[in-house]
Amino acid sequence: MATYNDSFKLTTKDVELIEQALRNEIGALTRRVHLHPDSAPGSDVERENRIKQLHQVLGKIHNQKVWYGQAHQTGIPLAG
Repeated sequence: MATYNDSFKLTTKDVELIEQALRNEIGALTRRVHLHPDSAPGSDVERENRIKQLHQVLGKIHNQKVWYGQAHQTGIPLAG
């Protein structure tokens, strides 16, 4: 049985590209919801669910980033 690879080697540029693609897809789906409100029954719900899923993926990426703050010359982050 095949297993999933849970370790990826991505550069920051790769992650930025993925984030931008997700944001573009969210924008396209949002425009479709607002421009075609009378589309097939259930399709708006499916689009909104997809938008939520994409936002969750963006959130997971955001939460895994290592954020660097301002630091003293000693390298210890400032309180604040």
